[in-house]
Amino acid sequence: MLAIDGAYGEGGGQLLRTAVALAAITGNPVHLRNIRARRRNPGLAAQHLTAVCAVADLCGAEVEGLALHSSELVLQPGPLRGGDYHWDVGTAGSITLVLQAALPVALRCTERVRLHITGGTDVRAAPPLDYFRHLFLPLLARMGVQVELRVLRRGYYPRGGGAVEVDVWPCPALRPLQLDSCGALRALVGHAHVANLPAHIVERMGAAAAQGLAGIPLQMDAKTLEHNEAIGTGGALVLVAHMAHTMLAAGVTAERGVPAEQLGAQAAEALRTTLSSGATLDVHAADQLLIYMALAHGVSRYKVQEFSSHARTTLWLLEQFLPLQVRIEAAGALTVVEVQPEHRGRAA
Repeated sequence: MLAIDGAYGEGGGQLLRTAVALAAITGNPVHLRNIRARRRNPGLAAQHLTAVCAVADLCGAEVEGLALHSSELVLQPGPLRGGDYHWDVGTAGSITLVLQAALPVALRCTERVRLHITGGTDVRAAPPLDYFRHLFLPLLARMGVQVELRVLRRGYYPRGGGAVEVDVWPCPALRPLQLDSCGALRALVGHAHVANLPAHIVERMGAAAAQGLAGIPLQMDAKTLEHNEAIGTGGALVLVAHMAHTMLAAGVTAERGVPAEQLGAQAAEALRTTLSSGATLDVHAADQLLIYMALAHGVSRYKVQEFSSHARTTLWLLEQFLPLQVRIEAAGALTVVEVQPEHRGRAA
């Protein structure tokens, strides 16, 4: 049984989510202690509890210590199994973070998996749902992943209540992702929405993003959702640059008291900085794709502005479960990351 110190490195929820996913994929039991030890409220919050439950359901695991605020748990995985699953975070805890744990496991099942998850779709400190849908899933598709996501309802802090349905088809052989250059910009698309708020808010958010992009043509897909399409008030903006060889994105979620213009400018600044750097993945995708690269058949490679503490922690964790050859080196202002797995986990 692998013993993992949850206080290592970044010491947050991502270490927990990735550890239980890897345990399910490899078949190796894991003992996690000091869960989220570096957070203001350590231990399992509702969204972390749901993520562990999701993984446990997908692999028929026995779990000890599965309770709110628990700082230690043991997960002993069983056989992976497809089917239909329903999970409710019960709060505005992030749906995309639950998917961060469940999706790599679902891909290893031998039958189609349907995931129905209720919680927060667009909340702080988590990828907005449109980032996951319009950036992350298309990048995974290049690795051979087939996923279909349907947004049933949006949900925000503090009420949650958003719902998505995700179909995942088996993918026993992930292709490597080699992103050595961006190529030319082909299209820049903004995905913006607000719910149960005046339409001018989403318009102002989009206008500020267009202005901040310094003349780069922006195609805006802006929506104002009504009460039957969302629980509570909220919104988000995700800007996606479709390059010849990759995709780059930046996203923000609406916050009470933060002007729409500030949100639009913030997203534009983040994307413009990434575009001008020559990076082939944005900082968040560079972190979140590592587990898939570690399971792929071949060498994956990308360039990023900063190999973040989240990414370094994830890479350390991957090496606890899987033999990997990893190269990280500076290339001017960028960092080149190369991941080559030596084995691919247990058979599904």
